[in-house]
Formats: sequence, structure tokens, C-alpha cells
Amino acid sequence: MTTVEEQRTDEQRTTDFRPAGTPDGLEDLRTLVNTAIDTLRDAHSVRRGPVLPGGPPAVAVAARRALEGPLLPEHPAAPDEVFRDLTAAYAHWAVDITHPAAVARMQCPPTTVAVAAELVAATLNQSLHAWESGPFALELERYVVRELARIAGYGPESGGTLTAGGSLSNLMAVLAARDNTVTTPAGGTPFADGLAGMGRRPVVLCSDATHFSIGRAVGITGLGEDAILRAPADPTGRLIPDELDRMLGELPDDTVPVAVIACAGSTDEGWVDPLPELVAVARKHGVWLHVDAAYGGGMLLSPRLRGRLDGIADADSITMDLHKFGWTPASTGVFLVRSARSLDALSQQTTTLNAGDDKEAGYYGLYADSVQATRRVDALKVAVTLRSYGRDGMAAMVDRCHELAGYAAGRIAAEPGLELAAEPALSTVLLRWAPDAAGAHTDANGAADTERADVFNGALRRRLMAEGTALLARTRVPRPDGSSPVFLKLMLLNPATTTGQLDVVIGGIIATARAMEAAATRPAPAAAPEHGGA
Repeated sequence: MTTVEEQRTDEQRTTDFRPAGTPDGLEDLRTLVNTAIDTLRDAHSVRRGPVLPGGPPAVAVAARRALEGPLLPEHPAAPDEVFRDLTAAYAHWAVDITHPAAVARMQCPPTTVAVAAELVAATLNQSLHAWESGPFALELERYVVRELARIAGYGPESGGTLTAGGSLSNLMAVLAARDNTVTTPAGGTPFADGLAGMGRRPVVLCSDATHFSIGRAVGITGLGEDAILRAPADPTGRLIPDELDRMLGELPDDTVPVAVIACAGSTDEGWVDPLPELVAVARKHGVWLHVDAAYGGGMLLSPRLRGRLDGIADADSITMDLHKFGWTPASTGVFLVRSARSLDALSQQTTTLNAGDDKEAGYYGLYADSVQATRRVDALKVAVTLRSYGRDGMAAMVDRCHELAGYAAGRIAAEPGLELAAEPALSTVLLRWAPDAAGAHTDANGAADTERADVFNGALRRRLMAEGTALLARTRVPRPDGSSPVFLKLMLLNPATTTGQLDVVIGGIIATARAMEAAATRPAPAAAPEHGGA
């Protein structure tokens, strides 16, 4: 039997729980937030670059020290001490995405108002799958999706959802295309029948430059990655509408085109496919057109750059990421459809979350608009950011990043040791240490030259990261001769960066490359003479 003392102990353990949203919990939260701000400030003050030096081995050592012991210890510990110790290690070894040399990935420095909104969203812990899980949160997401659709040029019949990122948005695009192009027109029920009994091979057409998430989405939706047909592209990587038209017209009778995937802002060079022409081809052949604007969608916020997205409003669906151009914390994916009815397939699965009588009375959530059930509220950080900065403020930030890319390109082109891949279309700049400066001497074996240069540029990137000097990405740039040399990538998403700071970043790349060259050509020290014993 349980003794009175044991009952008291159990009750005491229960009453020690102070939910964050209660008055007492909010006071605890205030203390922890102050600790967090102090910790972040301390970490920022000791870091001299975008990341502490030492590379993977140093991070592994720090992690072993900070994470010593079990994740679930037998006895409780003081929350403030646990929080302080773990967040200190986390913050010190985090990437400082506010640093001008943190230019590797599509991680924007978020606005303070968006970060504060994340705190509110986490504290209240609303969800979007049912009315009783977050009534105002539901109305907020509907408003945000409706407004983003309007900004994209869609009409009142449009729809969509916020997602966990561009990969999930692209998955939903392939799913919607599959169900609207293949299964539903044939009289099937997508969730029940799938693709069984179709008797025709489904295909998705896109270029070689299409984001890898499309291949994953095609596989997940049951079409199979072999269903992807690569359409011809011009030297920049953009789809050629006439060639796409030809491919669609020559498809065998046992093949059905599910979707054409267009790109609006390629991750490497920022180019945009010819959207108006692709819309015309897709309409001619009755094919779903999806535009992956995860990166380039931010141009919709800039009157100066918006014209590059002409035609996007006629696409059947659009992917956008506001944790790129949008300056909200990750993740803030957006999936929009020109017709909200194209998402009807998701609602064909009847559950207690979409009972007919509840929906008729207004008690329903967004379960039927997403592939997720429980879903966090990302709309709050979007709403407070866009309403705070307004159209002028958001446009200025997008334009500034574009201008910084142009400045960096000019600086790189003027350096004899650096090679610029192309003039930047948006905010990505591709550069490499020139082959003749990287120990790749001109000879009959051009492939060997490229390989040596690739090895050098890969090592240069790792050296910069290990020293904590700069964080760069890497990619390969296809060339007309069939080669695809390694280039280093600067992704400029911080509008607070100055041209002077960019000069320092580029100067650091040059100085490190020259030091590596010098070390590679320096003769090895002579061996010390051996002396016999007495």
C-alpha cells in the first residue's frame, strides 16, 4: 500500500510543475529569458568569426563535455542550472548567422520581433489541426495564407498552408499534381486507390538544376524517381519552353505527364525559368505547373525585382520560404495553390477532426489543408514581421542583399587569383581560386587541372571553416565543355552587412588561399644528420 508520506511526495512532485503560461511560470520564464540573453551576449563577445575555430574535432569535444551523463537522469535537477549550462555550450558553438562571413547557407538573421513572436507561440503552444487547439491561431494562418497568395498574384479562390519548409511544400505540390492530374480525373479516391490500376506511366518534367527535394517528393508520392524526365535547358540552366513543348508532344500514349517543375531562384545562381512561356506550354498540354520559388519568392516583396517573377500568378502551385527572404526563424515554408479545391484530396480521409456537423458550425481546423496533423503556429512570426517592416522595409532588405551580391561579384572579378562563375541574379555569388593559382598548371591534361583545382578549393573551404574565418558552401557549375568544376558559394541574406565587411571576407579568402599555395610549394626541410652513439 502507498503510505501517506509517499502520497505527499508524489503530490509535491506534481506541484513542482509550473506550466510556462501560468503567472508563476511566466515569472520563471522571465528569469530564463534574461539568462538566455546574457548567454547569447557572452557567446557573441568571445567569438571572433562566424564560428569558433577547431572544426568538427573541437565541436565533438565540447559536446562530450556539455552532454556528459544520461539524457534522463534519475533525479530532478535545478532547471535554471540545466538551462544555463546547456544553452551556454549551444550558443558558443552555434554559427553566428549575423556575422558577415557566415555566408554558407540560406539562413537569414531573423528580426527581433519574429524571435519574440516565437517565444509567444511556444509558450501558448497552440496547434492548427482542430478548432479547440488554437481558435485565433487558425484565423491568423488563414489570414496570412490569404495575404501571401494575394502578394503572389493569386485570386480569392486560392488556398494553401504554411509548412515546415520548401521540401515539404514541394512534396505537397507533387501530391496535389498527382491527385488532380492523374487519380481524381480518373474517378479514383487518392488515399484509397493510389495509382493502382492506372495502366499509364506517370512522369514529372524538370531540369537538371531542380532542387533535390523534387526527386524525393516524386519517390514518396509513389510515382518513383524514375518517373522524372529531364528537360533540356539553356547554358544557364533555365528550361527551354520549345523543347519542353516538344517533349510533352512526343510522350507515348501510355505515359501521362503529372507536372512540370519550374524554378524561380535557383539555389546556386538565382536564375528564374521563363515562367510566362512555361505557363503557355503547360496550359497547352493540360499539365500542372509548379514553381519552386523557395529562394526567389522573396522578389515578390521588391518592386525592383518582382518583374523577374512575371507569370508566377498563372502557375498551379508555388513554394516559398520566408526563412530565406523574409527574415523569420526557420522554418517558415509556404505552399500556395491557385485553386483551393486542388487540396480537396487531403480532406477525403474522414476523421474526428473534420466531422461534417462540426465543420458546418465552424468548429474545424486546418487538418484538411496539410499533410500534418499537430502543427505549430508559424503565422505569428510572419504576421508581426511583415506588418512591422511593411512593403517598403521588406523591399529595402531584399534589394540590399541583391546589391551586396553585385558588389561582391565586382570585387571578385577584379582579383587576378579569383574566378567569378557568373554575374549574380539575386544574392548568390559563386567564386573559386583560379586554376593557375591553385597549382593546376596549363598542360594537355585539362581534366587533371580541373581535378587539382577542385581539390584545392575544397580544402580552402575547409581551412576557412576550421579556422573560424568564414563559412562558405560549395557547388559545381556545369560548363559547355562538359566539366563541372567546384565553386565556392557566398549566400548573402544579411542586409545589415556592409561593403567594407564584404571586402574583409573576400580578402580573407584570398589571404588563406595564398598561404595554402605558399605552403604547398615550400620545400620540405632537410633531414637532420644522424649522429652515432658513444
